[in-house]
Amino acid sequence: MNNFMAVFKERVAPKMDKVSRNIWISVLKDSILQTLPFILVSSLITCLSLFSNIFKWWPNLWGISNFTFGIVSIFVAFLIPFNMMERKKLAKQRIIAGFSSLGLFLLLTHPIMEKGNAIFQFSFFGAGGMFVAIICGIFSSLIMGFFGTFSFFKKDTAIPDFVTAWFDSMLPIGIVVGSGWLLVDVLKINVYQLIINFFSPLSGIIETLPGFVLVMFIYCLIYSMGISTWVLTPVTAPVYLAAIQANQTNGASNIVTGETIYSTYLWIGGVGCTLPLVLMMLNLAKSKRLKIMGKAFLVPSLFNINEPVVFGTIVWNPFLMIPMWIQGVVLPIIIWIALKTGLGQVPTKVFQMWYIPFPINTWINGGTIGSLILVIIIFVVSSVIWYPFFKAYDKQLLISEDNNNGK
Repeated sequence: MNNFMAVFKERVAPKMDKVSRNIWISVLKDSILQTLPFILVSSLITCLSLFSNIFKWWPNLWGISNFTFGIVSIFVAFLIPFNMMERKKLAKQRIIAGFSSLGLFLLLTHPIMEKGNAIFQFSFFGAGGMFVAIICGIFSSLIMGFFGTFSFFKKDTAIPDFVTAWFDSMLPIGIVVGSGWLLVDVLKINVYQLIINFFSPLSGIIETLPGFVLVMFIYCLIYSMGISTWVLTPVTAPVYLAAIQANQTNGASNIVTGETIYSTYLWIGGVGCTLPLVLMMLNLAKSKRLKIMGKAFLVPSLFNINEPVVFGTIVWNPFLMIPMWIQGVVLPIIIWIALKTGLGQVPTKVFQMWYIPFPINTWINGGTIGSLILVIIIFVVSSVIWYPFFKAYDKQLLISEDNNNGK
């Protein structure tokens, strides 16, 4: 085991850490996360709409939810080149880069032209267009970055800086927008649909039991090495958002959504289902170290913030890394089977207030006794997985403390 962990730590972890620090991964992740406040508004509307079950006079607020959640792709298209220019120290180009990408994105959605009016399909602006927005953002970032230091004017020109900036931006803007025009209007290529078709197999894979298990296992694997699961956001977020949007608007029953994973059933206490472990530290630990940690980690864990317990006890600790990996395999299988057989409700509303404690969020998002039963089952199974490894680690710490005290 020690040899395995050593090889893993020396060879695999550095490569994964390098990927997580890549500028493109970082920018894509940050750009998607910056849309979170708008998604949280949709989540808040879900909470407020519960009152309509009590008060008949309660207003219908779903229009706010559908709109704020339905335009996230527009924001992503703008934010990716904006953030990339920030990273590359090209602050003067960041606004123009963002607008150019946004223009390209709108062009690729194939607006219908009628009597001089452009008619856009609103559904293209939501989670379904996320991959298209990402492609537009990357392309615009590359073009704007290439022309970042380009100028038609000499450094000692008497022309004001804002004027030179206008003219210098015209060429990259023309390339970005002109490329979209060439593809859409001249070559008559439905680029939007091509991109959607290209990434659709990814959604198909994740929305299967093997795909669900694989992604959750990867979450637990990299997190146990101290690498945040947010590194996977550029890949997983578009799929999760599109899945919950389909559940909400089309009556689909996609199981693998952010709502299922973070705020209804799976990650009680945070990624890896760590709340049972924290409760064991607090109530069952015999070593002073784990008792103290249990007290320190309890409140954050109740609100599904588990960085303290993960980085304080799990990261690169083979006693607790292994059960965390097992959580990533066993628990998704239970959830998949349960939801497929009708035990629990598949989430159908946008609800990403992951910091609401379990099982309150389960009731809000699931709304059935079966949903509560399922989350209890997940908690019990998770506890069973953690327990033997926790006891072994606690015993080792207790022996070490006794030796240090001269017993």
